[in-house]
Amino acid sequence: MKSSDVIIIGAGIIGLSLAIELRKKGLRVLIVERGEAGREASYAAAGMLADAGDEFPAALKPLAHESARMYPEFVHEIEDESGLKVDLREHGTIVLSCDGEFPEGGELLSPQRLKSLEPSIETSALLSNTGKNGAPSDICAAYLTERSVDPRALVTAALKAARHREVDMSSGAEVRSLLIEGGRVVGVQTDKAKYTAPIVVNCAGAWAGAIAPFELPVKPIKGQMIAVVDAPPVQHVVRSENVYVVPRSDGRLVIGSTLEDVGYNKQTDVTTLQRLFHAAVEIVPGIAKSLRHEAWAGLRPGTPDELPILGETSISGYFISGGHYRDGILLAPVTAMLMSEVMMGRNPSFNLSAFAATRF
Repeated sequence: MKSSDVIIIGAGIIGLSLAIELRKKGLRVLIVERGEAGREASYAAAGMLADAGDEFPAALKPLAHESARMYPEFVHEIEDESGLKVDLREHGTIVLSCDGEFPEGGELLSPQRLKSLEPSIETSALLSNTGKNGAPSDICAAYLTERSVDPRALVTAALKAARHREVDMSSGAEVRSLLIEGGRVVGVQTDKAKYTAPIVVNCAGAWAGAIAPFELPVKPIKGQMIAVVDAPPVQHVVRSENVYVVPRSDGRLVIGSTLEDVGYNKQTDVTTLQRLFHAAVEIVPGIAKSLRHEAWAGLRPGTPDELPILGETSISGYFISGGHYRDGILLAPVTAMLMSEVMMGRNPSFNLSAFAATRF
């Protein structure tokens, strides 16, 4: 193994995009991955690049907006360096609501306008008798100019782009602990070998809290999803209070998802999947005749305040880039930019104090 300037723990989209960014700056990078590269939360994600809505804590919105803005160029570079296509879709999102609550900045849609945009949606069950202020309203949806991406295609391309940039990779090697000398990190100890470098970055997703001796309150939050084929042609991402439907350009529809605090359990549950399927049928009735293609579960890296952990720790040379929860795919470009700035000793483009590990 060649000597490294940086060791990145974890080969999800956060680790891969950071590795590519650091290689652009001339650093020698080794990624150490406990399993198969890109096959955990990144592989399981839906790929909605949603940067608006109440689900975003206020502190995270500036990063979300910037990362969404960066996405086309981010994808273009990965496609160019990998020679692979990434399914970045520009069709936008339709948010359905029975209570008239919609994200700011969206175009409010009447049933007629909704039907013209997305004929496959059933509107009759969505009409609200009253709007936000109790006044009569026939608005049941809003359109947002959001993108979506196929995370599996993205991660596959990012992995190839990283290899194109000569990022070293050690797969099937779980990092057990840091190697520390004189109060600073000097490498990592895996279950197979030691690797040395003056800088280590924890991008281990739901496993980020399990690396001794630095404790992090990161835990897995399970999400179950299904994909169907032979479904009606849905163009937009469609979100309601109970379900979301994300189309892929190959005709698949991805339906999700759940939020389950059940540890490292990735088993799917028939009852839960049926509930998601029926919720999708309520808004897109044609899905009832589709064929189930795949079912899976992923483990999102959650933190107590649902904010990521970004920056250096109390151990010199040891950095955290984790806890992205439901937004790892969206936040990959801006995270790579900010973490590379911090690691190179520069002032980050955004204030990262709200994301410091010291807050816990």
